[in-house]
Amino acid sequence: METNLDKIDHLAIPVTNVAAAIKWYQKLFSCRIAYEDDTWALLEFENIRLALVLPEQHPAHFAVERDDAGSFGDLKSHRDETRSVYIEDPWKNNVEILQINKNE
Repeated sequence: METNLDKIDHLAIPVTNVAAAIKWYQKLFSCRIAYEDDTWALLEFENIRLALVLPEQHPAHFAVERDDAGSFGDLKSHRDETRSVYIEDPWKNNVEILQINKNE
């Protein structure tokens, strides 16, 4: 029996300068900007998205899409209209649980 696997939506890495990081990644790799402001950016690659975040704004993390994200804790609304909750694994890594249905 085939089980549907969860989807990793994006990885987030800390940078000290979002604009400079965008230029560096676009110079080396074929990717496009999905979102950009002074505090974070989202780059789209063929198979995954990469968030460039300021360390004081967002922790380094990876985001998993779930339709039951609210069962992990209270969902927070974000400026890109997504809703999520951050949890830690037993090794203190940050995992963002991203609500699949934005209307919930």
